[in-house]
Amino acid sequence: MAKYEILVTYRTGIFDPAGETARRGLEQIGFTGVDKVSIGKFIQLDADATPDEVQVMCEKLLANPVIEDFAIKSVG
Repeated sequence: MAKYEILVTYRTGIFDPAGETARRGLEQIGFTGVDKVSIGKFIQLDADATPDEVQVMCEKLLANPVIEDFAIKSVG
């Protein structure tokens, strides 16, 4: 069984509403030097799958390739 970690983030230029809400919240509590916050998804996957198969899983379900990028890391 292989283990993978997948990080999904918005593509450059795509508005991140959760990140912007967090940035404004930080500003409201006194952290004025924060220009940008990005919030994404972290997925841990244990599967009998090759890295190529995990790539396809991400492209078809785990990420939206139109607006999101993803990085796959094999961890075991």
